[in-house]
Amino acid sequence: MAARQYVFPQVGDDLASIAARELDGVEGAEQQLLSWNLHLVARPALGSGGGLLPSDVVFIEPPLAP
Repeated sequence: MAARQYVFPQVGDDLASIAARELDGVEGAEQQLLSWNLHLVARPALGSGGGLLPSDVVFIEPPLAP
């Protein structure tokens, strides 16, 4: 069974830095990460400028087809 690719945030990471590192050259990369990681968007701390936790799973690809 295939699994989606993901990363754990490094110290000081936010979605913008993960997008720059993992989706280099992809237009709208930060927005794509947001759409693939709604579990992070729903967390109030992230929406108000808070950072990611080292234990957060950040998917770096869209959901896999069934």
